[in-house]
Amino acid sequence: MSATIEAQGLGIRFLFDRERRVITPILGKLRRRGSEAWGLHELNVEIRGGEGIALIGRSGSGKTTLLRAIAGVLVPDVGSVTVHGRVGSLLSVDAGVMSVLTGRENALLRAVLVGLPRAEARAALEEIRERTGLGAYFDRPVSSYSLGMRARLGFVVAERADPEILLLDEVHEALDHDFRRIVAECAHTILQSGGIVVAAGHDHEMLKRFCARALWLDRGSVRADGPFDEVRSAYLEAA
Repeated sequence: MSATIEAQGLGIRFLFDRERRVITPILGKLRRRGSEAWGLHELNVEIRGGEGIALIGRSGSGKTTLLRAIAGVLVPDVGSVTVHGRVGSLLSVDAGVMSVLTGRENALLRAVLVGLPRAEARAALEEIRERTGLGAYFDRPVSSYSLGMRARLGFVVAERADPEILLLDEVHEALDHDFRRIVAECAHTILQSGGIVVAAGHDHEMLKRFCARALWLDRGSVRADGPFDEVRSAYLEAA
């Protein structure tokens, strides 16, 4: 496994209309634009295989935007982000989840979307059910799930895709103690295989379990990059 992530001069811009709603560049040409904001600005970072990276910073500092750029959800407006390796991501508890479907139906849908052949996805459903620990709820509508149950379902499906790069955006913080251990074990397995884990959140003790390095993001730029404890201390002292 030779996973790598490299961002060079990365910039992500958000456009807003006069009602302060986010709009695409195409809509920006059709509607009267109100304002713009840079979610990321001239961001440079290089991540190599075997590294667990914690993204820390205040809400709105650019953590989620960076994860979405790495995942390919957002396209750079300036600069570039280059990713080598199969990506598994859980960027939102509700990402790709249809509440009217059961956990089983959602697991099948998401497994196919992350690249598993349909036959393989179907064959994996019972294993996914066991791994989530949802029991009978696996065959009930997701609308009846708590946030933690949704996070369990999403994480297990992402894990099933055998990612070389795992992206987590605060969703692990919705999990109970036992399942947090499972997330940490999965992260360590990926790291030991030469993969990458990038996780954002405010639960620093949880992040420290599988991240030796931290990036402190502030207003869309990297304010500090280094050993986890050093960067966290600097961030907390400045908060």
